[in-house]
Amino acid sequence: MDFDLTEEQNLTRHAVREFAETEIAPVARELDEKEKFSVELTRKMAELGLLGCFVPEKYGGSHMGYISYAIVVEELARIDGSHAATIAAGNSLGIGPLYYYGNEQQKQEWLPKLCSGKCLAAFGLTEPEAGSDAGSSKTSAELKGTSGLSTAGRYLLPTLPAP
Repeated sequence: MDFDLTEEQNLTRHAVREFAETEIAPVARELDEKEKFSVELTRKMAELGLLGCFVPEKYGGSHMGYISYAIVVEELARIDGSHAATIAAGNSLGIGPLYYYGNEQQKQEWLPKLCSGKCLAAFGLTEPEAGSDAGSSKTSAELKGTSGLSTAGRYLLPTLPAP
């Protein structure tokens, strides 16, 4: 078996490494210390196609595949675990279930928004009675006013502020 990376996978590794070193590294410590989430960096990661790594282009994904997805998370994690977790959770906990189990209407409505970074899916995991058993969670969400949140099933989809 050939375990070498393809040329495309190597290009992905180098591009994400360069992005992480030049864009994330200079601000990672400050973001951590101030407990801030960078909408700007998240948008830039989406522009690079890091959200929707395994989603076909017809839904707005980059369709780079799972090996490249793992490379993306690995390269981001070299510099900052928080940004790696944003991409990993966005893909696996937000985009993945919708792509694999959503109906066509849901996919057409939500995947382009999620893959482009126009909104992020949120996933509530821990509750006192449920621990980390997501199936036992009792929390639900209700849209009130114009908080920028929309609901799709049990997911909250926070809309990122306009640039």
